[in-house]
Parts: sequence; structure tokens; C-alpha cells
Amino acid sequence: MALRNIKLTIAYDGCDYHGWQIQPGEVTVQGVLTEALRSLLGPRARICGASRTDAGVSALGQVGLIQIDTPIPTENMAKAITDRLPENMAIVKAEDVPMGFDVIGDVTRKLYRYTIYCGPARPVLHMRRCWYIASDLDVGRMNAAAGLLVGKKDFKSFAAAADRREDSVRTVFRCEVAEAPAEGGRWIYVEAEGDGFLYNMVRNIVGTLVEVGVGRWAPEKIPEILEARDRKAAGPIAPPNGLCLMWIKYD
Repeated sequence: MALRNIKLTIAYDGCDYHGWQIQPGEVTVQGVLTEALRSLLGPRARICGASRTDAGVSALGQVGLIQIDTPIPTENMAKAITDRLPENMAIVKAEDVPMGFDVIGDVTRKLYRYTIYCGPARPVLHMRRCWYIASDLDVGRMNAAAGLLVGKKDFKSFAAAADRREDSVRTVFRCEVAEAPAEGGRWIYVEAEGDGFLYNMVRNIVGTLVEVGVGRWAPEKIPEILEARDRKAAGPIAPPNGLCLMWIKYD
């Protein structure tokens, strides 16, 4: 039977997982997926993911790749795997891709969305997937600052101190802040679309934009932060639970 390359689009609530990557003694997305795949396809089944989301980070469009020689039709694969997964995880789509497909190296764009709630009372039904900030945020100032992040730039100041990659240049195609009314408050969404992101980069961007939104920093501080190439120059890291990987695109 010929070997097939199957690309999976995966959604999960990351609040109960210690990130994507398999880690000894921890419940991870990749670990749970591997167990489900092996129950369906055999003990040698494995999955490679396009993005190593952190503990607590969710996804609607994570991408994984499996190589199989099973007779199960591709169109039945999503349901067959999802039936073996917990309720907080699902395979959205399964599709055949060429054997030369590189699930990490062929990525051209990713979109992350970060959700903030502003209001006098906590949104108790949504606390697992947002950052609650009681103080008011100036979305106009935040959006002005976000626009200064667009382009091909060195984002070393927004990378975690633990990120040792020498190349910290990335291209951000879009970074925008929008708001929507809610009963008793406001939802604020930060969206960042780029060709790739450094470790904790989006969460560090959000924390910096919040500093602008509460009035501690001017939007014009962004170029100064970028130029510093120092994590200490940027704002605090935003909590993981407000972050969601929306989609990943390929050529």
C-alpha cells in the first residue's frame, strides 16, 4: 500500500494542555493526538505540527502532518480521528498533500488573535480564553502603535529571553487592534499576521500595546523598543489564555 501524506487542520482549547509539544509527565496537544492516531492507525503513527503553541494557548487552525499507509479514505479521516479525541480538540479538515510538503518550512503566513475584555466586572463565562483588564484601554492609541510594527523588522525586543535563535527578523503583514461592545464592557482584539513569530512574540507585543492603551507609553515608543533589541525594553508578557492561532497558510 502506498504511503500517503495527510495534512490535518486542528482546533483545540489549550487551557488544559501544557502546550503543543510532547513533554514527559505533561498532558500536551501532540501527546493526546498521537494517542488517538495510534488507536486508529497503529503504534508507529506520529504527527508533526506547524507551530509549537505554548501552554494555555488555543488554536482554530493549527496544522499537523501524518504519513500513513491505511486504507481509510482521506475524506473519512477527520471524523475518525476526532471520535477518539477529548471534547476540547477536533480535526477540522484532512487533505492529501504531496510527499515533499514541509509542514513547517512551507508556511507563508500565520494569523494570531489575542482577546482582551475590559469592564468593571470579570466575564466569568469567558475567563479561560481572555485577558481581563479592569482599567480602560485606548484602542486608538493601541492601533497606532500596532501599525508601527508592520513590515520586515528585527523583533528581538519582543522575543522571550529564552529564545536563542540568531535570526530575529520577521515580516509582520498586519497588526491591528479592534473592539466590539459587550454587555457591561468591551471586547478588544489584537490580530497579528506574519510570516513567522519568535517565541512569545505575540504575547509580548500584546503586553506592550496594553502599556500604550493605559497611557503609560506613547505609540511612538515602538520604534525605540525595536531598535533596542532587548526584551527588557518592551512591555510585560500577556497571559497565554487570551491567545489563539487562527490559521496557517501555505503556497
